[in-house]
Amino acid sequence: MKLYYHPLSGHAHRARLFISLLGIDAELIEVDLAARAHKSPDFLKLNPFGQVPVLDDAGDIIADSNAILVYLAKKHGANNWLPEDPKGAAAVQRWLSVAAGEIAYGPCAARLVTVFGAGFDAGEVIARAHLILGQIEAALDGRQWIAAGHPTIADVVLYSYIARAPEGNVDRSAYTNISAWLKRVEELPGFVAFQKTAIGLPEAA
Repeated sequence: MKLYYHPLSGHAHRARLFISLLGIDAELIEVDLAARAHKSPDFLKLNPFGQVPVLDDAGDIIADSNAILVYLAKKHGANNWLPEDPKGAAAVQRWLSVAAGEIAYGPCAARLVTVFGAGFDAGEVIARAHLILGQIEAALDGRQWIAAGHPTIADVVLYSYIARAPEGNVDRSAYTNISAWLKRVEELPGFVAFQKTAIGLPEAA
């Protein structure tokens, strides 16, 4: 199994984190985004959208971080990570959609401004980040995990950009439920950290 990734991509970190949590042996292949290797003809054969991560599982090519998490949970029989019952599956899917929407346009976008020089309006995306963080903070009230009574891929998909939200100048210090949840994710067997940068605000304790 091969994972094409970049160490500063939160989308790629989701896939790398879940591979590690499942205890799967995978070859990590770093894609040089600065050199636009993700737009090369060879890479575009793997993912025509020119994005990391991409999973190559013995020739089965899976692009998109959310799709990779679903694929791995299904293939490796990790039912706890992706519940089979309709209500449980729907609860997880809700947060996969949040990751592709509000997280992408909030804390992810804010971090893209500072780490990669993206041209978003910083004030606008920071405000979006606080809106979704407030909703997640409320959703975690009285809960250990976001979608079920145990960790699921919903927790994995939300973790990376929330953990590094301060790099986008998003102050996470007021979100006590989120801080406790982040620590629970980081204590899971097989956890692998998302590479830090020196940019942005100090992380909340």
